[in-house]
This record gives sequence, C-alpha cells and structure tokens, in this order.
Amino acid sequence: MSQSFRKYAIGCHKATNHEYDGHPYEFHLQMVVDEMHRFRHLIDPQLIDIVEDACWGHDLIEDCRQTYNDVRSKSNTPTADIIYALTNEKGRFRADRANDKYYQGIRNTECAIFVKLCDRLANARYSRSKNSSMLKVYWNENASFKEAIFDSRYNEMFDELDQILQP
Repeated sequence: MSQSFRKYAIGCHKATNHEYDGHPYEFHLQMVVDEMHRFRHLIDPQLIDIVEDACWGHDLIEDCRQTYNDVRSKSNTPTADIIYALTNEKGRFRADRANDKYYQGIRNTECAIFVKLCDRLANARYSRSKNSSMLKVYWNENASFKEAIFDSRYNEMFDELDQILQP
C-alpha cells in the first residue's frame, strides 16, 4: 500500500466534506480496508498493494470530483481501473446508478469484484451494528447484487454477506 495514496484518498474526502454516518469518511475507508485484510487470502499476493489502494480510493471518482487520470497519476493504471469500475453511473435512483453497465465494468476489471465485496461487507456490517435502515436495502438488493457480480473465487465473502444480512 502506498501511504501517499492513502493520504490522497482521505484528503480528497475531507476536501469535499464527506462523512459516513457522522464520522469522517476515513472511518468507512478503513472499514473497507479491514474487510480486504480479512479476505486477502482470496487474492493474488502480488496484487495486495493495488487492491489495498483501490479500497482506500474506491469512492474518489464517484464522490470527490476526481477523474480517472487524477487517480492514475497518484497511483497506477490497475488501481485507477478498479476505482473507475466501481464508480456508479449517473442516475436519479439507486437502481439507475448501479445498472447493468456498472456491473459489467466491475466483472470485467481484475479485482473489482473483490473490492466491491469489501465495500458491501463494510457497509452491511456497519448497518447491522447500528440497526440502520440501510440493512434492509442491502438485504433487498442481495439476490440481484450476487447475480450481477458472482464469482466463485469469492464464495467465502458472499457467504459472509449472506450471514450479515440475515433478518
């Protein structure tokens, strides 16, 4: 992992005043990285640094007015490719933003499914701990979410998500 990329990602979220349920956005980013470490045995050890940076930066393009080239200049092409793949489409509603094109990009980008699962696990785990209304949203989306990005290499992560989301 690049400490400078971590600082860049955190700084971009601070500069755009992003928070996560009243916490600095770094709180969410750290949860995503924690999920990555929990499941790192599922990815190629040579890709760990790329994936960890992508976890820190997964929302940069979507939320922080950063471009693909901004991210690539601060990291590398594989990290920027993952972050770009995880950037929602434009849309008025949640389903519009996470559409077929979005999921196709995730499926077609190495390690993007893994990072997306780390993000979803972090969000679901937090929602469960706070009994947040988002838990029901994630539960309602779970079947279509799994269908959209399922990859048997990550069965362990999908199973964990299922357990967290159980009513």
